Amino acid sequence: MMNDSAAQRDSSGPVIELLHVDKHFGSLHVLKDISLNVHKGEVVVIIGPSGSGKSTLCRTINRLESIDSGEILFEGRPLPSEGKDLAALRARIGMVFQSFNLFAHRTILDNVTLGPIDVLRMPKKQAREEAMKLLERVGVGSQADKVPAQLSGGQQQRAAIARSLAMHPKVMLFDEPTSALDPEMIGEVLDVMTSLAADGMTMVVVTHEMNFARRVASRVIFMDEGAILEENTPEAFFTNPSTDRARDFLNSIREH
Repeated sequence: MMNDSAAQRDSSGPVIELLHVDKHFGSLHVLKDISLNVHKGEVVVIIGPSGSGKSTLCRTINRLESIDSGEILFEGRPLPSEGKDLAALRARIGMVFQSFNLFAHRTILDNVTLGPIDVLRMPKKQAREEAMKLLERVGVGSQADKVPAQLSGGQQQRAAIARSLAMHPKVMLFDEPTSALDPEMIGEVLDVMTSLAADGMTMVVVTHEMNFARRVASRVIFMDEGAILEENTPEAFFTNPSTDRARDFLNSIREH
């Protein structure tokens, strides 16, 4: 049920709002009293050690993970819990995973057009035209008639980004989008993400890529043991973190 304050929020408010969110996996407390706003056009980058709750937080935003308490609002309204309303929400919040999740036996073009045709009821001709423009944009237009196994990991992830963009999302969520890639492929995916940010796409990005965070983020969120310990501009966070835990984390990365 939306409370009065939520009902009064207008379109100038946050696109995504997490209010005192808690989440357990059994006895493990994976999200602890998380409150976070994401405004239109922002790139919010979530970093922290493995097991800190980053991916779980990202996955709660489109209800791939449920929450135990608190509230998550999208454009001022609580997330629907099931059914058609939830499907409609997921159409508006794009998600790019660690693993590419492309349909293995369909062409890249078919992968990108499926959602627009089936969910958005877009005419096939329009869906194919838009898909080809997106595949060209992310640099894999020449691969449109191939199946995923014929592409490199970097090409598959760029195709997965195109697939999400084909749904005309309001927000893009990226959950460790480069962690399954060979080093030489990471840059080509980050370049696409940087281009999206420059075009004003609202993005929440969970990543270990600190250079990307420093260059592209509007804000950096540092998590540890299920809690947000710091929230700051990239410049402030990377040059002068305010907690010992963040300082230790950055030092450990520099040492490697």
